[in-house]
Amino acid sequence: MGYLRREVASQPVRLAPRPVFLAGREDLLAGLQARLRGSGAARGPRIVALCGLGGAGKTSVAVEYAHRQLAGTGLVWQFSAEDPAAMAAEFGKLAALLGAWDMLDAGDPVAAVHAVLAARPGGWLLIFDNALDAAAVAGVLPPAGDGQVIITSQSPHWPGGRAVEVPVLDQDVAAEFVMARTGDNDHRTARRLAAELGGLPLALEQAAAYIVETGRDIGAYFALYHERRAEMLARGDPAGYDKRVTTTWSLAFAQLKEHAPIAAGLLRLLACCAPEAIPYRLLLQPRPGILDQLPPVAKPALAALLDDPLAVDAAIAALRNYSLISPPAAGVVSVHRLVQAITITQLPDQQAASWQWAAAALITAALPKDPQQPASWPAYAALLPHARAALPPSDTPMLDVAGYLGYSGSYAAARDLSQQILDARQQELGAGHPETLAARASLARWTGEAGDAAVARDQLAALLPVIERVSGAGHPETLAARASLARWTGMAGDAAAARDQYAALLPVIERVSGAEHPDTLAARAELARWTGQAGDVAAARDQVAALLPVIERVSGAEHPRTLAARGSLARSTGVAGDAAGARDHFAALLPTRERVSGAEHPDTLAARASLAHWTGDAGDAAGARDQYAALLPVIERVSGAEHPDTLAARAELARWTGQAGDVAAARDQVAALLPVIERVSGAEHPRTLAARGSLACSTGVAGDAAGARDHFAALLPARERVSGAEHPDTLAARASLAHWTGEAGDAAGARDQYAALLPVIERVSGAEHPDTLTARGSLASWTRQAGNDTSD
Repeated sequence: MGYLRREVASQPVRLAPRPVFLAGREDLLAGLQARLRGSGAARGPRIVALCGLGGAGKTSVAVEYAHRQLAGTGLVWQFSAEDPAAMAAEFGKLAALLGAWDMLDAGDPVAAVHAVLAARPGGWLLIFDNALDAAAVAGVLPPAGDGQVIITSQSPHWPGGRAVEVPVLDQDVAAEFVMARTGDNDHRTARRLAAELGGLPLALEQAAAYIVETGRDIGAYFALYHERRAEMLARGDPAGYDKRVTTTWSLAFAQLKEHAPIAAGLLRLLACCAPEAIPYRLLLQPRPGILDQLPPVAKPALAALLDDPLAVDAAIAALRNYSLISPPAAGVVSVHRLVQAITITQLPDQQAASWQWAAAALITAALPKDPQQPASWPAYAALLPHARAALPPSDTPMLDVAGYLGYSGSYAAARDLSQQILDARQQELGAGHPETLAARASLARWTGEAGDAAVARDQLAALLPVIERVSGAGHPETLAARASLARWTGMAGDAAAARDQYAALLPVIERVSGAEHPDTLAARAELARWTGQAGDVAAARDQVAALLPVIERVSGAEHPRTLAARGSLARSTGVAGDAAGARDHFAALLPTRERVSGAEHPDTLAARASLAHWTGDAGDAAGARDQYAALLPVIERVSGAEHPDTLAARAELARWTGQAGDVAAARDQVAALLPVIERVSGAEHPRTLAARGSLACSTGVAGDAAGARDHFAALLPARERVSGAEHPDTLAARASLAHWTGEAGDAAGARDQYAALLPVIERVSGAEHPDTLTARGSLASWTRQAGNDTSD
């Protein structure tokens, strides 16, 4: 590195040339100036230690700051602090320039310089570049004088609050730097390259220099980097740096290997994980049999770390001394992706593979056994990126990782990971392997939960005969596939078929697994659900009421299965006629849902939606409207704008907006929503038919009774065909048609329709169900209006 020299006795300067390329450091420079400015003679020099990862640009920042101070500073001198002998020689040169030899013993140039600086009236600035640690420069820092001192070091440990971390560059700043340095305006690829290089200024400058030297563009460099990363990190002549990425941490690596081999082993383990938020304490917990799974090359270091938490602390401290990891917090550290890359590429291929194997073994051992349990979700969340980095998609534990994503509410992510697992297993294991079939079942489930019930149903219909042929008709995997097919058949709109499939399946599951096995209880709960959806709401309510205490005893009061049963009981209570009871059930359930699953889990949001719905049905339309208005943006953010749950919430908001008095707004909301629901769900899905009913009703309430009548007349045949002639939804459509027939001026027609409808409603729902009582009142009203008032 060349230096700027101005060796005038009154104003000696030894300083590296000003950085030609420096980006994104103005805030850091301003903060540095604020800490170093002002008079400090009374308390000694102002000292700042710029610390951070090698290649982060600490020296560039210090040198740029010094050049900005040259005009107003009488003395600026930059020492190379990594070599004590070189630093002593530089003090000798400075002492000579300051005329300090006559003041003190010529054998102590450091003391001579200190004496001059203490008495010097003008300001001065010393830079101690690349100090190993605080001890390495403790004897050379000026103790007095009105001056400034900047130290650069990889060590973050400096007394008196002197440490200032020099971070890597923000991705956008890094991308702008690469484009400006190379003259290539490919912003998209520049951002991708900046992300790959982790915003490290040295790596960015090295890449830009290579692009300029070779005449390549950013895209060509990026492609070559992906193919030959280790070689590319050793190429390019970065301006302003005397090292490349491959050598900038060489001293740290060498000293770790020699003096802290356990820390070197820990760095290799961390290098096999994802770069951010590595839960090292979770990984390094001793577990039965884990040492037997570790390869010989990794076992000595990892055995020491698994056996002794103090060894872990010492290894973390050693890595932190060189800023090779972020400050540890709550058992978590991060490692720059290039530190990871170079750590692994320095190893022979066989050793690198062994460390990757060791990381996979520790991550697998740390994954909880039941991803359905909310208590396991924090550990899964912490391990998720590292499992994806270290485990091949075909590995058995990855299906549990996908399950965690789904059970915790990230349905689309669970679907996408299941697809990756399936692709890998089909290629490696074959289409008929049991693990491949398990991946197909997982993909179908999370496809359905992500909003595409019909596709999930079709996937399971194709999968079931394969599983049955491979595993046998009574195998639990076969029964699980049958249950899933039944469920998604119902979710796709055929409630009666789902009910019948569960009715046929339940005795088989009970015989194979036992009366109180979770699979049996789940099938009973689904049978009750689809019994209600198919029209027999009283039977559904009674089935769930009998089942709930069994599920609670077997699974626990707050298990997701128990909470689902409580929701089913609440829903069937409302559908059976007790809206206030349903509202109160959901009001009691919601706090538990939030505590167990989280405030934004889809099951929690479903409970909030149900509470809003039954609040409205219990008579508080404005309350229901306000609850849906608050809930809708949350559901949309969590599930997406066209997810069935989002569309259902939009439909309910429109419904209760109308019920609360703004019928024109409700009509317009449903009119805008209906084509979206029809496109997403299909023309005869129950959700589409419900939206058509809402549009018909709001049309009538908004003043167009004939329009409402015609809407319901067109809807009724589809309702009967899809749900059956005596389904509650069909009967509701018949009642609405009768009502709007009367409102459109045909009181006799309304009377006759209600007269034919009433005995059916009474038979289906019971003599005192609210729907029956409403129909009886409507019949009496239209009879009077038709001029034949004989009902009294």
